[in-house]
Amino acid sequence: MKVLELEKTKDPVNQPLIDLEQTIGLQKLGIMNNAVWHEDPKRLVFTLSRYKFVAKMLTGKQQVAEIGCGDGFGARIVRQEVKNLLITDYDSYFIDRYKQQASLKWPIDSKTHNILEAPLASKMDAIYSLDVLEHIDVSQEGDFLKNIGLSLKDNGCAIIGMPSLESQLYASPGSREGHINCKSGDSLQGLLLKYYEHVFLFSMNDEVISTGFSKMAHYLMALCVMPKRIT
Repeated sequence: MKVLELEKTKDPVNQPLIDLEQTIGLQKLGIMNNAVWHEDPKRLVFTLSRYKFVAKMLTGKQQVAEIGCGDGFGARIVRQEVKNLLITDYDSYFIDRYKQQASLKWPIDSKTHNILEAPLASKMDAIYSLDVLEHIDVSQEGDFLKNIGLSLKDNGCAIIGMPSLESQLYASPGSREGHINCKSGDSLQGLLLKYYEHVFLFSMNDEVISTGFSKMAHYLMALCVMPKRIT
């Protein structure tokens, strides 16, 4: 009897919550965001708000890909707004872990792929990459951006997100160690204009994104339109 009592809620409106838990269990955060939730819970809000921005910018796109998805936790937000989503990472460990928690309700393709070595096999309407470029050595950033462009259709677009150079004064020692290629807003926009006809720069602080002064931004988001065909 005690078990049955624990399975019922006092307010019937909440009963579907318990029924869902009994059907699918409790959802997992993913290995990376599990650590975020444990160490600095508010950071999860900032991360997910970046994915919401991507989702809204890419609403209605048919073929979309993420480069450097990590644990893939935020991809479901983008999948709500696009027809088909492929998430990729160069580390097969993260892709294997994602496949273990993938949802039938939110079908998302996933595969191991190193964008530094080659473009994607199929051309996409849109590609996004968050918190990746700052981890790539300057000597390889050209390969990174060129291969993303080659993975896009002629009228395609890309969204690149990264911590600003100015924010590194306040970054943790662990973050600074991995952030080997942060940029200011001007330098990021200038770099991306070598690979796209149009680049629109946004500033982000916490979960708020705007067209504000980029030198006061903790995070940068660049919307890039129409890849240049660089040989």
